[in-house]
Amino acid sequence: MTDDIVGDTLAAIARADWDTVKANVHPYVHWNGMRGRTNVLAHLACTPAPDAPSSVELRDGQIYRWSD
Repeated sequence: MTDDIVGDTLAAIARADWDTVKANVHPYVHWNGMRGRTNVLAHLACTPAPDAPSSVELRDGQIYRWSD
């Protein structure tokens, strides 16, 4: 399940499908030192797509922690 969500999220980021990214990312996400879905989405919109993470934690079927 985790690999599916990560893969889906990476693909959505690459095609700038922010609705899918938003659906896959927990509102209180911790993403490489950033916190909160709004902050993470803003960051992702203006940076190159990330590589696959070294670790991911899901909560309620959404990405809660993402570490490169």
